[in-house]
Amino acid sequence: MLSAHGLGCIRGERKLFAGLDLQVGPGECLHVRGENGVGKTSLLRMLAGLSAPAEGEIHWRGRPIGDVADEYHQDLLFLGHHDAVKQDLTGMENLLFAARLDGAPLPADQALAALGRLGLRGREDLPVRCLSAGQKRRVALARLLTRKAVLWVLDEPFTALDAGAVEVLSSLIATHLADGGLAVLTSHQAIPIDQVRALQL
Repeated sequence: MLSAHGLGCIRGERKLFAGLDLQVGPGECLHVRGENGVGKTSLLRMLAGLSAPAEGEIHWRGRPIGDVADEYHQDLLFLGHHDAVKQDLTGMENLLFAARLDGAPLPADQALAALGRLGLRGREDLPVRCLSAGQKRRVALARLLTRKAVLWVLDEPFTALDAGAVEVLSSLIATHLADGGLAVLTSHQAIPIDQVRALQL
């Protein structure tokens, strides 16, 4: 269970939100919605432990995430709005590099299968800088298949994706939820998944 109580966020002298409560349990997806600038990305960064709330607490399995940081980061996969991929590496190399950083060696055949599932077969050995924006996004999203994490925190995961890739990603999220996983995401479009609950900022 992921929960937050009384969260507040301040940027500069502006209060983006305050007194925010939320909880997400196994098999649930929370869709954080709102206009640009209301604090959606700031909230996701807080949930990922990358920034501290101005007020309030975030709990994982009933304990503050600061008290269980190692366990929390093992259980968490955060994909930000900007693709965290290295431009000079290939898609395959990016996945293998990310796996080493996670301390979870990834067999090359599994990395290849993940890239293929995201529609990148035949492009896995191209430097990422040679790929389109949508293809770069697919390289980043392939980590959903290679990194075993209970909680997915995804900032605008559908950005730059065509209709086919949106369908694939929606299927991956639905499968993750069916397996007891949790997800929190932002998106300016409707999410075609039954287990989605909206949080309006």
